[in-house]
Amino acid sequence: MPFGSSTSSASSAAAAKEELLEAIKPLKRGLAASEEDQQRIDRLARQLERRNPTKKPLASDLLSGQWELLYTTSGSILGANRPALLRPTGPTYQVLDTATLTARNKEGPPFFNQVSAELIPQNDRSVKVQFKEFKILGLIPIKAPANAAGALEVTYLDEELRVSRGDKGNLFILRMQDRRVKP
Repeated sequence: MPFGSSTSSASSAAAAKEELLEAIKPLKRGLAASEEDQQRIDRLARQLERRNPTKKPLASDLLSGQWELLYTTSGSILGANRPALLRPTGPTYQVLDTATLTARNKEGPPFFNQVSAELIPQNDRSVKVQFKEFKILGLIPIKAPANAAGALEVTYLDEELRVSRGDKGNLFILRMQDRRVKP
């Protein structure tokens, strides 16, 4: 390995991450993203994914904790088809626990909806997601149907940022908020 190449690699990863974070900042978690914006964010995310420092994310201690959603292309998570008044306006979180293989997604105001899930590892980077229970207004439990399932691949993971891709082609960019929070 040439002298300084790991430093150069780390600095190029830091630059790629900073460029991605700056690009998503004005996009309201993706709600304000045009098709052109989505293509640019996808391109920047792929550049960062190529520099993934965590080759086995599911085995990493970095994965567990509360992550804040910064950007997604998932219209259902954004509430894109709902009237503006019914869209989540506060932060949206995903809480993961790799020890128990569980997850909880928590939507902010006005409704505070939640969904809990079981994670079934498929390989070092991917899980099947089996949704178990939805909570409307954070209070009213509804058992998830057996077909409420998906898959998620962690494509980039470091101490503060995670990039994942879902089985329906959606991109998720999240920032670590608190490692102590459990689902």
